[in-house]
Amino acid sequence: MIWKNKVVLFTAFFVAEMAFAQLDTYNYSREINNISETWHSIDLPNGVFEKVSNNLNDFRIYGITETDTIEAPYLLRIASEKQTEKNIAFNLINTSKKANTYFFTFEIPFEKTINEIHLNFKQQNFNWLVNLEGSQDNNEWFSTVENYRILSIKNNQTDYQFTNLKFPPVKYRYLRLQVKADKKPELITAETQLSSFETPVYKKYPAKSFLITEDKELKKTIVDINFSESLPISLISLKIKDSIDYYRPVTIKYLADSIKTEKGWKYNFNAITKSTLSSFENNDLHFYSTITKKLSIEIENHDNRPLKIEGVIAKGYAHKLVARFVEPATYFLAYGNPKAKKPIYDISKFPENIPLNISTVNLSEEKIISKKEVEKPSPLFENKLWLWVIMLVIITLLGWVTINMIRKK
Repeated sequence: MIWKNKVVLFTAFFVAEMAFAQLDTYNYSREINNISETWHSIDLPNGVFEKVSNNLNDFRIYGITETDTIEAPYLLRIASEKQTEKNIAFNLINTSKKANTYFFTFEIPFEKTINEIHLNFKQQNFNWLVNLEGSQDNNEWFSTVENYRILSIKNNQTDYQFTNLKFPPVKYRYLRLQVKADKKPELITAETQLSSFETPVYKKYPAKSFLITEDKELKKTIVDINFSESLPISLISLKIKDSIDYYRPVTIKYLADSIKTEKGWKYNFNAITKSTLSSFENNDLHFYSTITKKLSIEIENHDNRPLKIEGVIAKGYAHKLVARFVEPATYFLAYGNPKAKKPIYDISKFPENIPLNISTVNLSEEKIISKKEVEKPSPLFENKLWLWVIMLVIITLLGWVTINMIRKK
């Protein structure tokens, strides 16, 4: 019986050592609670993003049993937008003019549902109002879009176009575009398509603070946005009070690193993307999801007065893990290892086999994974008195040898 107890204790100790060896490479862990099915989803809390690598490769799910340590496979799912486009062929069959309105009539060979038209004109600078009508017989027309503004500006400072007509899905054999302009619009191409857009799932992140400064020399408005922790931001919406027409180039930057100097903190920013603020569109600035604690938005005013910005809204795609639990165990989510490589799991090759409706499990509070301390080798002689004794012995021996050599001579 004693022998069997020793074997059990040794096995438990060995398993614990193996689990520790795997978890020891990570800095943080959270226990996964209420696992009851093979598949579960795990919503990632905000606090994890400040402690993982920017590429999100260092998530691992470890399960500890009585005899083994196992790794559960997972897929990282980011609820970003998904857009599909299907081009629909159509032909320009007629052009005409009445007063200051120019008409372009198109025929769709087969009745197809469309909801978007891309227009390309030879003119590079214009500001026109357009109407779009639909018909089944080219005689009776029905209004689809009214007083829709399209715009193009190209000069040394700005290169901006807004020439896409978007409208609810319609199904007509003929389409007629009306353009109100002083000069004939020279239409180069027109492409129609059916676009479907899957709305992303956003999480709203409150800004800790934001500061607006005006650089009069560079003619820029700079909006600095601070968050209480690093978060995956992918959209910034500016609340602009002005009701005037405007179109301003924008550069979005994120905090890459910071250095503390004698004069204070010095912040280094990297550009994420360039965009345009326009009164013809909403003021949502989309960009690639970036984990950061601080954003800087530079608005080019040129010779215009600065826009009145009342507030900012920050959002990011919802992040979650979809994991498979095969064996009963106590499972932990481990993270915080910048050297970890992206895991390769079989389930990534068969995503269609993952059930659609799976329940979400909870994570416990975060715990810091204690590291196994490396024992430092003790010095040969911890007491300095021994060193003095040895030095005296060596000096005595050297003195005795020297005296004997002198006597022999």
